[in-house]
Amino acid sequence: MMKYICLFRLLRFIRLLAAQDSLLPPDFHTQAPRHIRFLRRLLTLGAPRFAAQTRGKALSAHLEALGTAYIKLGQSLATRPDIIGQVLADDLQHLQDRLPPFAMAHVDAILAAELDLPKEQVFAELSEPVAAASIAQVHQAQLADGTKLAVKLLRPGVEKELATALAGFFFAARMTERFMPMARRLKPVEIVQTLADSVVLEMDLRLEAAALSEMAENIRNDESIRVPAVIWQATGRRVLTLHWVDGVKLSDLEALKKDGHDLPALAVRLLQAFLTHALRDGFFHADMHQGNLLIEPDGTIVMIDLGIMGRLAPDTRRFFAEILHGFITRDYHKIADIHFEAGYVPAHKNRDDFAQALRSIGEPISGQDADNISMARLLAQLFEVTGQFDMETQPQLLLLQKTMVVVEGVARNLDPQLNIWQAAEPIVSHWLKAELGAEAILQQAVTGAQKAARSLSKLPETLALAERNQQALEHILTPDGLRLHPDMLKKNSKVSKYIWLALALAAAGLLGHFL
Repeated sequence: MMKYICLFRLLRFIRLLAAQDSLLPPDFHTQAPRHIRFLRRLLTLGAPRFAAQTRGKALSAHLEALGTAYIKLGQSLATRPDIIGQVLADDLQHLQDRLPPFAMAHVDAILAAELDLPKEQVFAELSEPVAAASIAQVHQAQLADGTKLAVKLLRPGVEKELATALAGFFFAARMTERFMPMARRLKPVEIVQTLADSVVLEMDLRLEAAALSEMAENIRNDESIRVPAVIWQATGRRVLTLHWVDGVKLSDLEALKKDGHDLPALAVRLLQAFLTHALRDGFFHADMHQGNLLIEPDGTIVMIDLGIMGRLAPDTRRFFAEILHGFITRDYHKIADIHFEAGYVPAHKNRDDFAQALRSIGEPISGQDADNISMARLLAQLFEVTGQFDMETQPQLLLLQKTMVVVEGVARNLDPQLNIWQAAEPIVSHWLKAELGAEAILQQAVTGAQKAARSLSKLPETLALAERNQQALEHILTPDGLRLHPDMLKKNSKVSKYIWLALALAAAGLLGHFL
């Protein structure tokens, strides 16, 4: 029964968004297939359509009523004013950190359960909530020496609420795959599984503390970007304690201007920081909306709320970098080659046709400022191309793709004239030179030689092992075959098969020493 309730909530969410014309591609009413327009009209019969002046607040209220999972979807929409409009984006931003907080009685219960000491011995002071989002809320605290802290606490019951919502998403995904064959290439079940995996990590604040620690190590030599330090003694599964950050939220453009920050330069630094973390480290903040980014007086970007992190394998990083570089240099055949090499496009498709399709996407946006690019139209075209070439969803890329869309939206909000390709070029080119240039090839050759030397150093030991095995075999082998007792063969006629299997495995083991 519960899964049907969850499915009903999901349909309410889709119906609610579909009824708002501002969330549709600009040419939807003229260019969308007739059956899609009819389906949208049928789905939205009787659905509320909010006036432009009140739409954002009304939509936010509906998303709050639907629950945590839908609040997080609203947070992502808030980063894309170019798609949904600035007024609606501004109204949805309160979903990022201005939701109703839970009571202090719950705070005391969580701290008592999670900390080894009474809260009075850990914190000299603990304030009322200063921010509340979909998963957790934050309090300001102080140590006895006056050090200011931020104490993050999971909402009571949030694990159960998200598990219930995910059950509904899984049910909808399975039904979609079963009854809509055309949607199977999108792998809806794997998409929901990726979401579920990230939620599991987000529900244990000790893992977020570990992510903060790892990120701090990765960026320790980077300029003008950092993460707050963890207070491990005051951290548990449902509580995370950090050093307090005095900074302006990236959503408060007026305050940033008043403090004298260079917003276009800030947009470039933010985009380049994301690309650096993704390419250099293969480890990036995957929830970089405005509410999770603070700007200190000296311009340092402080990343908070690292509950959702993305990781990229070395091969994936290379594919990502070469695809970006291909768009920067307008080398569409190179981009096509990378897609085929990575397996993103089925091998039976024509590379030249795919390169032509990529050119139709890349040329209109090449060298353009952000405000001259219709992101809604671009996303619609990308979806069309993936369908034309039978491209399946790549689950390992979902967090990367989602974060790219969010970061690009946040940077665009800081500087509508941002040239994304110019901002990305130095990071991508530097990484490719470091990883694929002559120095990198030489280093790979040295590493290969070192591995070969280590293998050769084991050769005497391996030959000695082979000699001992040969001597052992000589004790049981005769010119006529194996020397086995007749009674043994009578007991089980399959014994000889097992012996030959053992000998085959031993030979494989010897071979493994040389590989």
